[in-house]
Amino acid sequence: MAYISQTEKKELAPAIKKVLKDYGMKGTIGINHHSTLVVNLKGGSLDLLGAAQRVNDERTNRQGLPATQIGEYFQANAYREPTEYENFNQKIGRFYSDLIKAMKGTKWFDKSDMMTDYFHTAYYLSINVGKYSSPYQFTGA
Repeated sequence: MAYISQTEKKELAPAIKKVLKDYGMKGTIGINHHSTLVVNLKGGSLDLLGAAQRVNDERTNRQGLPATQIGEYFQANAYREPTEYENFNQKIGRFYSDLIKAMKGTKWFDKSDMMTDYFHTAYYLSINVGKYSSPYQFTGA
């Protein structure tokens, strides 16, 4: 059963804060429902919204799907290595990779098997870029 305590969050926080500082980002760290480690990115020097829109447009064009508009906030995929972002902007790709690595720390594991409907992970990960009530603020050029 996925579970993360406040103590574990405090152990992971220095590494997460270091990644945020290294990339000029501002964010908060929290826990949802005692099972999900959440990083809420409030703003920073990386154009995460613009990159997400470009990656989304490219993917939908390639797949022949209708394009969706990414507004002032979105939830990044914390379980897939951001190779699409690395192709577009290496710094954004490295940021997501470093952030996910810091969020996982040394105790995270995933022994899930979707074929047998068996889900067993240390805890879930969530990365929010902005929120509905407070959009992401891009401060770079």
